[in-house]
Amino acid sequence: MTPSVEDRFAINDLFVRYTTALDAGDVETSVACFTEDGALESPAVGKYSGRDGIRAFSERFAAMHRRGVQLRHVISNLAMTVDGASAHATCYLTNIITVDGKSELMPPGRYECALRKVDGAWLFQNRLVILDAPFALPGI
Repeated sequence: MTPSVEDRFAINDLFVRYTTALDAGDVETSVACFTEDGALESPAVGKYSGRDGIRAFSERFAAMHRRGVQLRHVISNLAMTVDGASAHATCYLTNIITVDGKSELMPPGRYECALRKVDGAWLFQNRLVILDAPFALPGI
């Protein structure tokens, strides 16, 4: 089903809020983007489930950020379908990582996400990261 303008903006905001929080090492905002039973899977960092798992994932990224590693998630081509309080959204993903002043483009990929509307707010229920090629994050 085609999303309303309100849902489209809210889902887009969720994607931007999550990626910028992850890049800034903002654990609380990253965790708050997921449902209580939310899950995340990435070939670069593994699988995480529930708020405690999402927190552990976010803390790993925050620790990397504190060591001076800077990630920049760039998302584009966001597409979504909404069915009541459930939605599916996908977007392209480009990551740039800077370590010791040297920037590198990570393999491109995409996010495939199941979303749920909880108390009027869209949250990630399941977030799958699909990369076009293997990549290991430094020190994570």
